[in-house]
Amino acid sequence: MSEIPVDIDHVKHSVGGAGGHWFRRGTHISMCIIPFAFHLWGEEIAGIVNLTPREFVISVLVFFVVLEAIRVKFGIVIVGQREYEAQQISALGWGAFAVCLALIIAPQEGDGLEAGKFTIPLICGLTFVDPIMGEVKRAKKGMQAAIIAGLAVSYTVWMASVVLFSTPFLAAVILSPLTVAGEVPRVSWIDDNATMILFPLIALLLMQPIL
Repeated sequence: MSEIPVDIDHVKHSVGGAGGHWFRRGTHISMCIIPFAFHLWGEEIAGIVNLTPREFVISVLVFFVVLEAIRVKFGIVIVGQREYEAQQISALGWGAFAVCLALIIAPQEGDGLEAGKFTIPLICGLTFVDPIMGEVKRAKKGMQAAIIAGLAVSYTVWMASVVLFSTPFLAAVILSPLTVAGEVPRVSWIDDNATMILFPLIALLLMQPIL
């Protein structure tokens, strides 16, 4: 199991150089739209192909799994991806897997955006915290500074969800740091795009009886 340096400069390893790097960052942040689209227009979008929203997400997940298998088999990388992702599951693939899993299994009670009281902060935590922590580390500020910045952003996201979507305060307090904790492991076999959702998601499922 290899370890990725904390302050690795992904610009140097990104297809497309600096432009590719910032394209990836922009794509990452834009993923915050996904839970809002799911809870506001999921029925209409899934209805186009005669599926329920949950079935539609499962279909998207299967599509990404197949796409990643083909991409890795042929060693394909696109603009914004890192060169080493040609031989392994990409950050995009891991992120798509985790986002879909959150939409499939996270508790969803209520109507509209209130049903996203958990899925919205879970996914938005990833989309905003990861780029902030990544840029702090790329600036050679160190992991401690990255964690502080990540916690500030993560608590902002989760506490905003408490106010706007009725996310339980206890869940926000406990799950905010777990979003950041998902960024800490520096291993190549799983990407932080997955762990930043999976860590708080697993804790959420365990906490569900007391929320």
